[in-house]
Amino acid sequence: MSGYALVQFTLFAVWALLAGVGGLLLQRHRTGDSGFRFAAAPRGSEQWWANRIFAAGSVAVGIGAPLADLLGLTVGGALDNTRLHAAGVVVAVFGISLTCAAQLAMGASWRIGVDPAERTALVTGGPFRLVRNPIFSAAILTFTGLAATVPNAVALVGLGLVVIGIQIQVRRIEEPYLRSVHGRHYQQYAARVGRLLPGIGRLRAPRP
Repeated sequence: MSGYALVQFTLFAVWALLAGVGGLLLQRHRTGDSGFRFAAAPRGSEQWWANRIFAAGSVAVGIGAPLADLLGLTVGGALDNTRLHAAGVVVAVFGISLTCAAQLAMGASWRIGVDPAERTALVTGGPFRLVRNPIFSAAILTFTGLAATVPNAVALVGLGLVVIGIQIQVRRIEEPYLRSVHGRHYQQYAARVGRLLPGIGRLRAPRP
């Protein structure tokens, strides 16, 4: 399955370049600010941990899993299936495309991380009409596809870390921040739209 390991690594590199480096460069070009805010997180804070858990998981899936596969670490049974690996490639490509589309939809409000002292516009159009965090939804889809491409133990553990890091960032960092900045407007939006999947994870509507 070394051929799929190479594909997995390549797709991870494409995701990192487009969603990470490309997003930062595009944001700087159109606003004069890269949008990178993780540096504002104090060491040991929840956002600091969320960033590192997500980073560890993404590296495990995108780099560690292909290397482990090349060294002979595989998962047998139903997971060792060519159709599953091929489907993983398709899902990963689709996830990368959705990630880029969601980033573009955020416009000037796009950020990597949260600076509590900053105020940005609340984006509710485009893919944000379906879910409140389409970039994170697309990231989970991307890494699910990557993990299915080479589904060994490293990939599965890495996928779990990616999901945990995203959940911490969304629930503990971004939702409280958006609630404090946008107040009732965000609460009404969050009561209508799901967190990561349509209709799932809606927050309680504000009292009249």
